[in-house]
Amino acid sequence: MANYKEIVTKAVLGKGKKTFVDSYSVVPTCNPTTVLGCWVINHSFSGSKVGDAISIQGKYDVNIWYSCQDDTSTEVIKETKTYEQTVHVKTRESSDSSSEEIIVRSLTQPTCTSATIEDGKIIYTVENELGVEIVGDTKVKIQYDEEEEPWDNLDEDELPEDALKQIDEEVKEDYLEEK
Repeated sequence: MANYKEIVTKAVLGKGKKTFVDSYSVVPTCNPTTVLGCWVINHSFSGSKVGDAISIQGKYDVNIWYSCQDDTSTEVIKETKTYEQTVHVKTRESSDSSSEEIIVRSLTQPTCTSATIEDGKIIYTVENELGVEIVGDTKVKIQYDEEEEPWDNLDEDELPEDALKQIDEEVKEDYLEEK
């Protein structure tokens, strides 16, 4: 007859990923001629459960390097952008929501995918992908056998005859006296 036990463990109950695309605009102090570069750095984020959804709060710094005065001078704009996104993650099974843990991972770091100049403004787009996991308590049912496997008897004195002969032939009793 099979015996079963239930094991309570933490497991991933639901997970998903989503790509976020956000567009921003900034008015530089001087009229921009060319956008020379746009970098997104210092990304930080966290997630929490709000009702049936996961709320993700985050921020990152954007540095935009541009030329002005007909490409004779350059400047850098530094901005900190905050965001809040809400995602719905399907769970595979129900769990006690008080024991759930929300894990948010950056699958791709935020990157500026485009930066253009329109009417004296720099318009840029930032794209990033976040993964969300809901970890919680669950039960696993396993089958087990109560009978213990028999132990093998080990006798250290029993060596094959040829092994004993090989040891006798190879051991040098005067190894300390050799130079």
